[in-house]
Amino acid sequence: MANITAALVKELREKTGAGMMDCKGALNETNGDLEAAVDWLRKKGLAKAAKKAGRVASEGLVAVESAGRHAAVVEVNSETDFVARNDGFQAFAREAAKLALNTDGTLEGLQAATFPGSSETVQEKLSNLIATIGENMTLRRVAKLEVSKGVIASYVHGQINEGLGKIGVLVALESEGDVEFLSTLGRQIAMHVAATNPTALDASGVDQAVVERESNILREKNAGKPDHVMAKIVESGLKSYYKEVTLLEQPFVHDGSKTVSQILKEAAGKAGGEVAIKGFVRYALGEGIEKEEGPDFAAEVASMSR
Repeated sequence: MANITAALVKELREKTGAGMMDCKGALNETNGDLEAAVDWLRKKGLAKAAKKAGRVASEGLVAVESAGRHAAVVEVNSETDFVARNDGFQAFAREAAKLALNTDGTLEGLQAATFPGSSETVQEKLSNLIATIGENMTLRRVAKLEVSKGVIASYVHGQINEGLGKIGVLVALESEGDVEFLSTLGRQIAMHVAATNPTALDASGVDQAVVERESNILREKNAGKPDHVMAKIVESGLKSYYKEVTLLEQPFVHDGSKTVSQILKEAAGKAGGEVAIKGFVRYALGEGIEKEEGPDFAAEVASMSR
């Protein structure tokens, strides 16, 4: 029997996208012949993942899992919305979110975790799911929030099943106050985050490159003004910008007369303790993925009539 090394198994996995145990089995069956092992996997339908890997996967699901003081959100992509409604795909997304609660919060950590009820890693399970369903799929990103006291509230927008939808939000509320009250407030703030898509909690969290860009725009729009006037214009303009993009300064969607910061101050008396947002995460399905444009059907029909 040929000596099947870890390096050989790794090379076959990279060529085919098949699971580690499937690759090892294929190499044993073909006496270590790499190309024959590729063919063996293809015949078994286990090498489909590699063929699909180049195709854009911008549909799928965002999955949220919450356990009181810690919660996780993951995005799992597919090529079509049809697959997002597949029971197997939904089960994978749900289990991935549950596993994320007990990993280190990184994508690599989640991919390497053992999938429940099997000896496969999460990434291997996904590769096998690709082979079964026949579409490219990716475990794109994961985030995790924890608090020592208080709650992690969640909200799923466009929900198609429990904890599965198009937008997933987590909000970490730190407080020693009443948990039931905090849970209700947290969900309202999570809904706010889903609707307004803030980029940071407060001004200190806004990317400095973005701040500089906004400042330059204000300077260009007001070119020629004296330096002391320009400084005030930039300062005022940035304050307005922060009200638009930072969570604490945004008008609360459930009561536009107050900011989120003001809502938190008022909540302290009702909760029985100070309430602070320690972090939030908002995942919208497919955001940032460059989607392939489909054929222009009207133009195609027109060209056929010429």
